[in-house]
Parts: sequence; structure tokens; C-alpha cells
Amino acid sequence: MSDLEAPLRPKRKKVWVDYFVKFRWILVIFVVLPISFTLYFLTYLGDVRSEWKSYKTRQKEHDDNVQKVVKRLKQRNPSKDGLVCTARKPWIAVGMRNVDYKRARHFEVDLSAFRNILEIDQERMIARVEPLVNMGQITRVTVPMNLSLAVVAELDDLTVGGLINGYGIEGSSHKYGLFSDTVVSYEIVLADGSLVKATKDNEYSDLFYAIPWSQGTLGLLVAAEIKLIPIKEYMKLTYKPVVGNLKDIAQAYADSFSPRDGDQDNDEKVPDFVETMIYTRTQAVCMTGRYASKEEAKKKGNKINSVGWWFKPWFYQHAETALKKGLFVEYIPTREYYHRHTRCLYWEGKLILPFGDQWWFRFLFGWLMPPKVSLLKATQGEAIRNYYHEMHVIQDMLVPLYKVGDALEWVDREMEIYPIWLCPHKLFKLPVKTMIYPEAGFELHRRQGDTQTAQMFTDVGVYYTPGPVFRGEVFDGADAVRRMENWMIENHCFQPQYAVSELNEKNFWRMFDAGLYEHSRRKYGAVGTFMSVYYKSKKGRKTEKEVSEAEQAHLETAYAEVDQPVD
Repeated sequence: MSDLEAPLRPKRKKVWVDYFVKFRWILVIFVVLPISFTLYFLTYLGDVRSEWKSYKTRQKEHDDNVQKVVKRLKQRNPSKDGLVCTARKPWIAVGMRNVDYKRARHFEVDLSAFRNILEIDQERMIARVEPLVNMGQITRVTVPMNLSLAVVAELDDLTVGGLINGYGIEGSSHKYGLFSDTVVSYEIVLADGSLVKATKDNEYSDLFYAIPWSQGTLGLLVAAEIKLIPIKEYMKLTYKPVVGNLKDIAQAYADSFSPRDGDQDNDEKVPDFVETMIYTRTQAVCMTGRYASKEEAKKKGNKINSVGWWFKPWFYQHAETALKKGLFVEYIPTREYYHRHTRCLYWEGKLILPFGDQWWFRFLFGWLMPPKVSLLKATQGEAIRNYYHEMHVIQDMLVPLYKVGDALEWVDREMEIYPIWLCPHKLFKLPVKTMIYPEAGFELHRRQGDTQTAQMFTDVGVYYTPGPVFRGEVFDGADAVRRMENWMIENHCFQPQYAVSELNEKNFWRMFDAGLYEHSRRKYGAVGTFMSVYYKSKKGRKTEKEVSEAEQAHLETAYAEVDQPVD
């Protein structure tokens, strides 16, 4: 298996889709990129227009739009109309799922107007935003104020609503947790059309803890208050090469941000940002960042690297140079660092445009990058979508830190995918058990990275074409993902549901805890109004009858048992 020239599986016969995918770059260059650039520019103009409006104007527009949502929900006839979902087209979502749930009969509610930053409260250190505000939009406003969300997901197009209802992480999550852990309050329109504000200590505290990972199946999010932190103008980034086996790499990664003396909350010992990229089964680069002032960055001898320029090398390839030149340090403008993976979509850009990383393309056309993920989805069709599900992997595995080495060996053995992205995050022990939760008793036998209040996990990001596919061999992507999910269930790991999932309902509720979620669905009237989170995440087409019958069966059966064997 160590020799990529030696096939391990039978050769796969090529079909027409293989050739379409190989030459898809033609469509991307002449159609997707120009339209993407136009949409980015128009969105930017809309964001600027929104920023010029006064607080009162934005708040009035928000209140009016909320009332439209309330009115729309109250117009629904449960006996005649389908289940509620947003009016957003399926291909617009950044996630990899086909959003097949919208192919069943449904009752649409339009949330497209909810894309404004309502307030930046520097006194309370809170940003109040609507759900369609994206990361690029909010950093454009906050970073010049030397403020930032505590967790800023790397890709510009990721929205607040998606990061809350689904999943969001960044290199600062080892300090602050996942994106949803930084939310102070949610404003939710419930199934009956009532507007409530949920916080961790008010009468809707159960709803507050149930919203993350619920995929919008408890109510419609119309605003959120999110924690802000003070920042500086630059990120001082240290690149450290690591050579060894996968267990060695996993340990070096843990050591890069977790003091072995257990002093995990000491800011002097723990960096502000962390990520590791594994390039082969024996080579990786660990990166740690600390905020730095403009004065420090511009001191004589320090190197400033503005990685956001269109002609610059793609970030993952720039980081890889540490394997040849050894450890080095540079200063990157903070906002450019936040969005370092946007231009090349981590390393997926290499598959979309095989020559997109070449100097001549970056210089001449790099300003058109990146293609919008939504347009890539809109132009691929059913056959291409299914091809990518089988021949390509885009998955995140949320793994306890001490099991990262095991996870890396599993991915190498079963998928042979590189590069791999590692990003740590705290998984907090909360007053109630939510859909994702730390291992029982972790605080009694704390391992490296753990604290009394949180167990340290890691996002093992697996995004690329598997080795067997590159070699032209038979590869069953659905079966590989199914085996990955079984491994995750056995090892107390979690799978973000933006990705394509092969979980059946029984195993879904073995991976996640259903208790608080189902309690909230019944208490707040979501049953019979919003699709359940499993059926919203489930792969494949759904009918309204199938969803309704399955939900009723689920309410009558305990699927959250954890002592049953994996199918």
C-alpha cells in the first residue's frame, strides 16, 4: 500500500463521467468563474449598502422581515401543506449533501432578506447578526475595529445560520469551542409563529442548547448574538515541519498547542491559532499563530506575507515549503489569515482547476478565484453529483485528541487521502446533554488537552480524491464512508452533517444523543411542522409520507441506545 504505483484493487473501467470530470475545468473557467466573480461583486455592493444604513433602519427592516416570516408560518394549513423549509434553492447551500429533502412536498418560508449585520456592540463585545451574514462580510466590518468573532470559519461564503444550525470550527476553537459555543442568544420563530429569544439562563435555555447541530429543524433562526474578542492587526505564524509516522505526527500536533503539564488555559503557553496539514503519511507541517501588533510586524528583520493577494501561492502549498526549508516565522494581516483557505478551497481547487496553482494562472486569472461552491453544485447535474459521492471524499471526523493517531491510520489504510487537515476544538461539558457531548468521566482522568470543563477533540478533515481512484482502481466511496461512520460510533466521534452521510436512523442516534433534541421538538411544536434532523440529513430522495411515518415511528421507539452493536 505504501507504493502508489502498485495497485491493490482491480482496475475500474472508465465511463463518460470520468472524462466530463477531467475536462470540467473548461466549464469552470468560462462559466463558473466569471459568474462567481460577478456574484461576489454584487454581494459586496449589497453589503456596503447595508453598512451605510443606520442602526434604526436595519432594525426596522429586520422587524418587518420577522413579521413576514411569522405571517407566513401562520398561513400554513398542517392538514394540506407540506413540512416547513426555507425557500433557498438546494444548490445554494455550501454543504455537500444533495438537499434531497426539498424534493418532497414542502411549505416554503423565504429568509433571503436576513443578511444584515444588525449591530456591533463594543461595550458588551457582542455582534448581533442575521443568519445569512457570511464570514467574509463580518470580518470586513469587525477587523478594522480590531475586533473579531471568537471563531471565524475560514471560507468567506459560510453563513452564521449554517455554522450555528450545522457545524463551524476554526484554528481558535481549542480555546473557544465550536462556532455555536460562542453564541450568546438565538432569536427563533417557532412552529406556531411565535418569536422567542433563547439564552443559556432564561426560560428557553433548553432550546438554546438544542439549536446547534439541529439543522434548522426546531424553528427558524432570524438573528443571533455572538461573542466578540479583541484582536491585533497581524497574525504571527510559525511553520514547523514534522517527519515521522502518523502516530508521531499526531503527537507533534497535540504538543503544538497542549502543554503536557495540563496547563491548557494558560494563554502564555497556548497559541491563539492552531492547525496542522499532513501531506503524506510521513510528513506534516504544524502551524501556530499569535496575534501581533502592526508595530511588531514591521520591526526590522520580520517578514510580512500578504497571502490574500490573488497572485500569491495557495496557502496549503506555501505551508508545505516548510518541509524543505525548515521552521520559519512570518506575519500575515489578520483578515487575510482568517480566509487563507478561501482562494483554493483548502486544496480542492487543485482538482477543480488542475493548473490553477501555476504562477501564470494565478497572475492572469487568480483574481477570479474562488469559484462559488453553490455554482459548482448547480452546474454538475445528478450524474456528476453521484460520481463525486463515489469517487471523492469530503468528510470531517470529530475525534477525541488522544485518538487522532488511530483516526489518521484508519484514513490512510481505508482511503489513502492526502492532504489531511487537523484542527482542535474544545467539547464542553454542558448543564444538559446535547447532540454531541464529551466522553463520560473525561474530567476524572484528564488526558493531554483536557480541562475540568471541556474535553479536547480534533477535526480530522478528509477532503480529496482517494489514492485508489487516482490509480484507476475500483473504489466504493459509499462503503468507505459507511465504514468510517461505524469506526466513529465505536470511538465516540461525531460526523458533521453538511457532508454526505450513509448512516441509517438507528446508527444516526447512536452517534448523536436524541434526548434534548426530541424533548425540544415536542415542547416547541416542531413535530409535524419541521422535518426531523435525521431525515433532513439523510442521503437520497424523500417523500412527505415517508418522512411523516418515520418520524412517528421514531417518537415511539428509543433509537438513542448506545449499547447496541454497529450494523
